[in-house]
Amino acid sequence: MKAGSRLERVLRSGRFAVTAELNPPDSADPHAVYERALVLASVCDAINATDASGAHVHMSSVGVCALLTRAGYEPVLQVSCRDRNRIAIQGDLLGAAAMGVQNVLCLTGDGVQAGDQPEAKPVFDLDSITLLKTARILRDKGQFLSGRKLESSPQLFLGAAENPFVPPFDFRPWRLAKKVEAGADFIQTQFCFDVPRLRQFMARVRDLGLHERVFILVGVGPLRSAKAAEWMRSKVPGVVIPDEVIARLKGVSEGRQREEGRRVCLEVIREIRETQGVSGIHVMAYRQEELVAEIVEEAGLLPRRAQPQQAGLE
Repeated sequence: MKAGSRLERVLRSGRFAVTAELNPPDSADPHAVYERALVLASVCDAINATDASGAHVHMSSVGVCALLTRAGYEPVLQVSCRDRNRIAIQGDLLGAAAMGVQNVLCLTGDGVQAGDQPEAKPVFDLDSITLLKTARILRDKGQFLSGRKLESSPQLFLGAAENPFVPPFDFRPWRLAKKVEAGADFIQTQFCFDVPRLRQFMARVRDLGLHERVFILVGVGPLRSAKAAEWMRSKVPGVVIPDEVIARLKGVSEGRQREEGRRVCLEVIREIRETQGVSGIHVMAYRQEELVAEIVEEAGLLPRRAQPQQAGLE
């Protein structure tokens, strides 16, 4: 055990894990977080708090994680290198650990040009791999990057992102290997709509023995419509949606496209579960927490665990 978090225990037990994203509100109201988390908590093993994804400002990941731990939920802190230098990041990791956060997803982060404030100054003092190394040094060596000793080390279960669906495809397993060497304990991938490509990636992962060294959770999500799918693949960095998926959505009436997108997601989940070396799924549905719950249930992945006590909600 690296941290003994609930997510780590589920993965090490061999149970097929489910994580989901909570998209932080554009608000200072904690109840906006609790309402969304309440829907997700009973259907997943951990809840990701995104860190200004797409370079758009929302409530901070650290703030959301603080609220989730207060309510007894299992958070995954997302840390992007775009906005903070190594001094701030190390401080955030210690502060989050002090609040009970044990799972951390290390990300390089989208460029500021992807967001609505492109005049912002990017930092990128670290990238995802050096961030993983930094967090591992804090945890395993009990010291800062400067060499100064910590009085108490953070107990962290470290994650990273991977995208098997964009070229160069031969490079992706090696990129994963670098993240494992840097300290990644689990991986969450970009959306999977191309299962044959995932199978090719996982075959190489198994050849390299990486499936025995890191837990891989494959990203999934429902598509609302053919129009939404076309927007995602043209506007969201790293998202690949094959033409045949969009054609399938267009093959039904507009009123039925949402349901068809849900069917596609369930079919992908079924095929992912049959893929050797995959340890779970990571469900992403922007501000559609109720739909996430329905998909997890329909995929036959319940029950997960008992609902936690909702402490500190007032």
